[in-house]
Amino acid sequence: MRTAVVVGAGVGGLAAAGALARAGWKVTLLEREDRLRAGRSAMVLWPNGVRALRALGLAGGLDGVSTAVPPAGIRRPDGTWLVQPGVSEVESPPVVVHREDLHDAFIAGLGEQVDVRGGIEVKSARVSRERPAVGDGRVTFEADLVVAADGPESVIRRRLASASTFTSAGFAAWRAVIPWFRAPELPADIPPHGESIGGGQRFEYHFLGERGIYWVATVPGALRPEPPAGQLALLRRWFADWHPPIGQLLAITEADDLVQEPVGEVTPLPDSFGVPCGPGGYALVGDAAHAMPHHLAQGASLALEDVATLQTALVGGALGPALLEYGRLRRARIARVLQQSKKAAAVLQPRSRLARANPRNLDRAAAAATEWAGPTG
Repeated sequence: MRTAVVVGAGVGGLAAAGALARAGWKVTLLEREDRLRAGRSAMVLWPNGVRALRALGLAGGLDGVSTAVPPAGIRRPDGTWLVQPGVSEVESPPVVVHREDLHDAFIAGLGEQVDVRGGIEVKSARVSRERPAVGDGRVTFEADLVVAADGPESVIRRRLASASTFTSAGFAAWRAVIPWFRAPELPADIPPHGESIGGGQRFEYHFLGERGIYWVATVPGALRPEPPAGQLALLRRWFADWHPPIGQLLAITEADDLVQEPVGEVTPLPDSFGVPCGPGGYALVGDAAHAMPHHLAQGASLALEDVATLQTALVGGALGPALLEYGRLRRARIARVLQQSKKAAAVLQPRSRLARANPRNLDRAAAAATEWAGPTG
């Protein structure tokens, strides 16, 4: 029986561990936290991410926990339209889903074949003629395959591709989910989705079924060192003059709702996301391989694409060639999405003329980024 160690229990790690276990591998899942925890916010899954979920057999029940995001248009801070609602080049609408609901589906997909080890912070990775192995300074975990899903600051990526580092894109972002019981005074005619940009800032929100309202705010600058209450005060000030319901949403947000995240990019991309090692090898997935700014909200979808492609590449044959093929397919795909991300970033720059001249470039970049035929190409 082939063995695998998966490092990291985020979207990519959980999906990879479940996919390998269902294919008959003996899997050990290592997580830094003491137990597997779902994120506190939500995420957008684009059509390519939904296709990847289906390829992994994890899309069952998605319709019951997700909410479609129809074309909502894009507005300026004063409320005037940059792009009218209902106009979009994306083939089908993305969906928004709470991380807890997707987490539950991934946990169910692990089955009983995955050995979950919490409280393990991987600090080293072995690259030699022997089988790949990772360790936390006390215990070494060896396997035929190591899947690195340990995030943008990946220890394993630094070992395999030392020139690739995670660098700031000059933005910070916040996410929050507001429960409905805190939103009784919102206008009855508030649209279920909205997106506004101006001065390098961006605010978007989505109704999240029975869960409440999910919003994301992006501003130029570095991560804020203030405690959450101070960060929330800054957000209320920065967006104070923006059109409704942005001010109302921030007013009913509580400090404990906030999740602050860095906005950055792994640069340069590793030469390959699949690295043979001895008789086995390593596979980089998700942000560990190709973290990029969230301007296109493709992070989760690309991680799922990675896992679906890896699952297909590993069917039969030797591990080394399979990993090289995985790397070839994924690096070419990620390079294309990265180009679209840079186009979206140009629209959002504080002094950009592009947003005034052609704001639909943001939508066109999103549409191009969703163009993924499936795990074989």
